Amino acid sequence: MSVKETIEKRRAYRSLEPVKITQDMINNLAEVAKISPSCGNKQPWRFLFAYDKQVLKQLFTALSGGNKWAEKASMIVGVFSKPENDCMIGERLYYLFDTGMATAFIMLRATELGLVAHPIAGFDETSAKEILGIPNAMRLITLIIIGKHSKDVNPVLSESMKLGEKQRPPRKAIEDFIYIDKFEEHIN
Repeated sequence: MSVKETIEKRRAYRSLEPVKITQDMINNLAEVAKISPSCGNKQPWRFLFAYDKQVLKQLFTALSGGNKWAEKASMIVGVFSKPENDCMIGERLYYLFDTGMATAFIMLRATELGLVAHPIAGFDETSAKEILGIPNAMRLITLIIIGKHSKDVNPVLSESMKLGEKQRPPRKAIEDFIYIDKFEEHIN
């Protein structure tokens, strides 16, 4: 599968079925993050791969109500870092950007492996960090829900989420986010 095919195949599905998580799978995902680019090669990212059933059960309590579907996850990856781990040039803090690139690499590799890798923002950061043992000084940027896509639509999904399982949600037109030579406000 080409990179473009992998990008096109990647979807944020919410209907999941169990998949066996192995140390080889975790290593496979970690290897692609390892080679992700970063400012000054500082590699600011940290990933915590949680797949123990008891840890997952605790972590589910930190998720927002809209993420009830994530309780079918086989693994959740905590993505964390802090500004001091990366370049800090004036007011530019690169740690979020660089960690985001490494996260995207993990998500694309998971897609190649036939998995769903769905990042979420709906969680209580303090609770999730406590459950996972992540130090307070670190920022828990996202949680990536990992599982196998199920053809059976998860009944806890809202109607719009159920529709998203059947078809890719609409995307902005390219001309709505691309500019050439100079920024000009789009009039819609």
